[in-house]
Amino acid sequence: MAAKTRSGKGGRWCFRAVVHGHVQGVNFRYYTCVKAKTLDLVGYVRNLSRGRVEVVAQGQERSLQRLLSWLHAGPPLAHVSQVDVCWRSPEGEYQHFGVRY
Repeated sequence: MAAKTRSGKGGRWCFRAVVHGHVQGVNFRYYTCVKAKTLDLVGYVRNLSRGRVEVVAQGQERSLQRLLSWLHAGPPLAHVSQVDVCWRSPEGEYQHFGVRY
C-alpha cells in the first residue's frame, strides 16, 4: 500500500483505486455509490477500459478503509482479482459521491 498523505483540511484523506476482475456489468458502480454514501464519502466511480473500474473517494480515514475493504470483494456478482490503490492529498471539492461517464 502506498504511503498516506494527510491533508490540513479536517483530517480528510483521499485515495484512487483501480479495481480489476469481472467488475463491469455486475452493478459495481451502483453498489459502490451506495456503500460510499453510507460511509459519508464523496468522490466518484467510473468504468475504465479493459473492464476495470476506477474509484476516487475522499473522507475520513476510517470510512475510506471500510470502502477499500469492500472494494476487494465488491457486489455479489463481481469477481475482484486485484485492487490497485494510491493514497493522496484530497483534490477537488466533491459535493457528493456519484457515477462518472
